[in-house]
Amino acid sequence: MTDPAALAPVGVIHGRFQVLHNDHLRYLLAGRARCRHLVVGVTNPDPGLTRDEQADPDRSAPAANPLTYYERQAMVRAALTAAGTAEADLTVVPFPVNLPELYRYYVPLEALFFLTIYDAWGRRKREYFESLGLRIEVLWETPPEEKGISGADVRRLMAEGGAWEALVPPAVAALAKKWDLPARLAAAR
Repeated sequence: MTDPAALAPVGVIHGRFQVLHNDHLRYLLAGRARCRHLVVGVTNPDPGLTRDEQADPDRSAPAANPLTYYERQAMVRAALTAAGTAEADLTVVPFPVNLPELYRYYVPLEALFFLTIYDAWGRRKREYFESLGLRIEVLWETPPEEKGISGADVRRLMAEGGAWEALVPPAVAALAKKWDLPARLAAAR
Protein backbone atom coordinates (compact mmCIF):
# COMPACT_ATOMS: atom_id res chain seq x y z
CA MET A 1 0.00 0.00 0.00
CA THR A 2 1.34 3.43 -0.94
CA ASP A 3 1.86 5.89 1.89
CA PRO A 4 -0.82 8.59 1.33
CA ALA A 5 1.75 11.27 2.20
CA ALA A 6 3.89 10.09 -0.72
CA LEU A 7 1.09 10.56 -3.25
CA ALA A 8 1.11 13.50 -5.61
CA PRO A 9 -1.75 15.88 -4.77
CA VAL A 10 -2.90 15.88 -8.41
CA GLY A 11 -1.99 13.64 -11.30
CA VAL A 12 -2.83 14.08 -14.97
CA ILE A 13 -3.20 11.12 -17.30
CA HIS A 14 -4.53 11.08 -20.83
CA GLY A 15 -5.77 8.96 -23.72
CA ARG A 16 -8.18 8.79 -26.63
CA PHE A 17 -10.15 5.88 -25.11
CA GLN A 18 -11.77 4.97 -28.46
CA VAL A 19 -13.16 2.45 -26.92
CA LEU A 20 -11.89 2.31 -23.33
CA HIS A 21 -10.58 -1.24 -22.84
CA ASN A 22 -9.06 -3.29 -20.00
CA ASP A 23 -5.49 -2.14 -20.70
CA HIS A 24 -6.68 1.48 -20.60
CA LEU A 25 -8.21 0.75 -17.19
CA ARG A 26 -4.93 -0.77 -15.97
CA TYR A 27 -3.13 2.41 -17.11
CA LEU A 28 -5.70 4.70 -15.48
CA LEU A 29 -5.54 2.77 -12.21
CA ALA A 30 -1.73 2.89 -12.22
CA GLY A 31 -1.93 6.69 -12.40
CA ARG A 32 -4.71 6.79 -9.80
CA ALA A 33 -2.56 4.79 -7.37
CA ARG A 34 0.09 7.55 -7.46
CA CYS A 35 -2.06 10.60 -6.68
CA ARG A 36 -4.85 11.82 -4.44
CA HIS A 37 -6.85 13.37 -7.30
CA LEU A 38 -6.68 12.13 -10.88
CA VAL A 39 -7.38 14.39 -13.84
CA VAL A 40 -8.07 12.32 -16.96
CA GLY A 41 -7.55 14.18 -20.21
CA VAL A 42 -9.50 12.84 -23.18
CA THR A 43 -7.40 13.53 -26.26
CA ASN A 44 -8.80 14.32 -29.71
CA PRO A 45 -11.90 15.63 -27.92
CA ASP A 46 -13.36 17.08 -31.11
CA PRO A 47 -12.24 17.68 -34.71
CA GLY A 48 -11.22 21.27 -33.93
CA LEU A 49 -8.75 20.09 -31.27
CA THR A 50 -7.39 17.14 -33.25
CA ARG A 51 -4.18 17.57 -35.22
CA ASP A 52 -2.25 15.33 -37.56
CA GLU A 53 0.82 13.88 -35.91
CA GLN A 54 3.80 12.54 -37.85
CA ALA A 55 4.71 10.19 -35.01
CA ASP A 56 1.35 8.39 -35.47
CA PRO A 57 -0.69 9.73 -38.40
CA ASP A 58 -3.60 7.29 -37.94
CA ARG A 59 -4.53 8.76 -34.53
CA SER A 60 -6.11 11.83 -36.10
CA ALA A 61 -8.15 10.04 -38.78
CA PRO A 62 -11.92 10.34 -38.38
CA ALA A 63 -12.25 6.53 -38.55
CA ALA A 64 -9.95 6.27 -35.50
CA ASN A 65 -12.09 8.77 -33.57
CA PRO A 66 -15.71 7.61 -33.91
CA LEU A 67 -16.84 8.24 -30.33
CA THR A 68 -17.75 11.64 -28.95
CA TYR A 69 -15.99 13.32 -26.08
CA TYR A 70 -19.15 12.85 -24.02
CA GLU A 71 -19.17 9.09 -24.63
CA ARG A 72 -15.50 8.71 -23.76
CA GLN A 73 -15.67 10.78 -20.58
CA ALA A 74 -18.69 8.72 -19.51
CA MET A 75 -16.70 5.52 -20.14
CA VAL A 76 -13.75 6.83 -18.11
CA ARG A 77 -16.01 7.80 -15.20
CA ALA A 78 -17.95 4.54 -15.29
CA ALA A 79 -14.84 2.34 -15.44
CA LEU A 80 -12.95 4.21 -12.72
CA THR A 81 -15.87 4.49 -10.31
CA ALA A 82 -16.69 0.80 -10.80
CA ALA A 83 -13.04 0.09 -9.94
CA GLY A 84 -13.39 2.01 -6.67
CA THR A 85 -12.41 5.61 -7.46
CA ALA A 86 -14.64 8.12 -5.70
CA GLU A 87 -16.20 10.76 -7.98
CA ALA A 88 -14.68 13.45 -5.74
CA ASP A 89 -11.19 12.11 -6.55
CA LEU A 90 -11.68 12.29 -10.31
CA THR A 91 -11.96 15.00 -12.95
CA VAL A 92 -12.36 14.28 -16.67
CA VAL A 93 -11.50 17.04 -19.16
CA PRO A 94 -10.83 17.51 -22.86
CA PHE A 95 -7.07 17.43 -23.51
CA PRO A 96 -5.66 18.61 -26.87
CA VAL A 97 -2.42 16.64 -26.50
CA ASN A 98 -1.06 17.84 -29.85
CA LEU A 99 -1.42 21.48 -28.78
CA PRO A 100 0.80 21.97 -25.72
CA GLU A 101 0.24 25.73 -25.84
CA LEU A 102 -3.37 25.00 -24.78
CA TYR A 103 -2.70 22.63 -21.86
CA ARG A 104 -2.95 25.43 -19.28
CA TYR A 105 -6.61 25.92 -20.21
CA TYR A 106 -7.54 22.31 -19.41
CA VAL A 107 -5.24 20.84 -16.74
CA PRO A 108 -3.24 22.05 -13.75
CA LEU A 109 0.35 22.39 -14.98
CA GLU A 110 1.74 21.91 -11.46
CA ALA A 111 0.36 18.34 -11.42
CA LEU A 112 2.38 15.17 -11.99
CA PHE A 113 1.84 14.03 -15.60
CA PHE A 114 1.69 10.29 -16.24
CA LEU A 115 2.30 8.54 -19.53
CA THR A 116 3.28 5.23 -21.04
CA ILE A 117 5.64 4.80 -23.96
CA TYR A 118 5.25 2.14 -26.63
CA ASP A 119 6.50 3.89 -29.74
CA ALA A 120 7.44 7.19 -31.40
CA TRP A 121 4.06 8.66 -30.42
CA GLY A 122 4.74 8.06 -26.72
CA ARG A 123 8.18 9.65 -27.08
CA ARG A 124 6.61 12.63 -28.89
CA LYS A 125 4.13 13.16 -26.03
CA ARG A 126 7.00 13.11 -23.55
CA GLU A 127 8.69 15.81 -25.68
CA TYR A 128 5.53 17.91 -25.51
CA PHE A 129 5.48 17.58 -21.72
CA GLU A 130 9.20 18.30 -21.39
CA SER A 131 8.87 21.40 -23.61
CA LEU A 132 6.61 22.90 -20.93
CA GLY A 133 8.80 21.79 -18.03
CA LEU A 134 6.07 19.54 -16.63
CA ARG A 135 6.78 16.95 -13.93
CA ILE A 136 6.54 13.57 -15.65
CA GLU A 137 6.33 9.97 -14.51
CA VAL A 138 6.57 7.26 -17.16
CA LEU A 139 4.41 4.46 -15.79
CA TRP A 140 6.01 1.92 -18.12
CA GLU A 141 7.86 1.73 -21.40
CA THR A 142 7.15 -1.33 -23.51
CA PRO A 143 7.92 -2.28 -27.13
CA PRO A 144 4.93 -1.93 -29.50
CA GLU A 145 4.62 -5.68 -29.97
CA GLU A 146 3.98 -6.05 -26.22
CA LYS A 147 1.40 -3.26 -26.00
CA GLY A 148 -1.62 -5.54 -25.59
CA ILE A 149 -5.18 -4.55 -26.45
CA SER A 150 -5.77 -1.71 -28.89
CA GLY A 151 -8.87 0.41 -29.31
CA ALA A 152 -8.69 -0.29 -33.05
CA ASP A 153 -8.99 -4.02 -32.36
CA VAL A 154 -11.97 -3.49 -30.04
CA ARG A 155 -13.69 -1.25 -32.62
CA ARG A 156 -13.04 -3.80 -35.38
CA LEU A 157 -14.47 -6.65 -33.31
CA MET A 158 -17.52 -4.56 -32.44
CA ALA A 159 -18.11 -3.65 -36.09
CA GLU A 160 -17.67 -7.26 -37.25
CA GLY A 161 -19.88 -8.77 -34.55
CA GLY A 162 -16.90 -10.43 -32.89
CA ALA A 163 -16.22 -11.17 -29.22
CA TRP A 164 -15.31 -7.77 -27.76
CA GLU A 165 -17.03 -7.70 -24.36
CA ALA A 166 -14.24 -9.46 -22.46
CA LEU A 167 -11.77 -6.81 -23.70
CA VAL A 168 -13.53 -3.92 -21.93
CA PRO A 169 -14.53 -3.26 -18.32
CA PRO A 170 -18.13 -4.36 -17.59
CA ALA A 171 -19.23 -0.74 -17.03
CA VAL A 172 -17.93 0.16 -20.51
CA ALA A 173 -19.64 -2.86 -22.07
CA ALA A 174 -22.93 -1.71 -20.55
CA LEU A 175 -22.53 1.78 -22.03
CA ALA A 176 -21.48 0.40 -25.42
CA LYS A 177 -24.64 -1.70 -25.54
CA LYS A 178 -26.83 1.17 -24.32
CA TRP A 179 -25.46 3.39 -27.10
CA ASP A 180 -25.51 0.54 -29.65
CA LEU A 181 -21.86 1.15 -30.51
CA PRO A 182 -21.36 -2.14 -32.38
CA ALA A 183 -24.15 -1.26 -34.82
CA ARG A 184 -22.90 2.32 -35.17
CA LEU A 185 -19.38 1.13 -35.92
CA ALA A 186 -20.64 -1.49 -38.38
CA ALA A 187 -22.74 1.14 -40.20
CA ALA A 188 -19.73 3.47 -40.44
CA ARG A 189 -17.59 0.93 -42.29
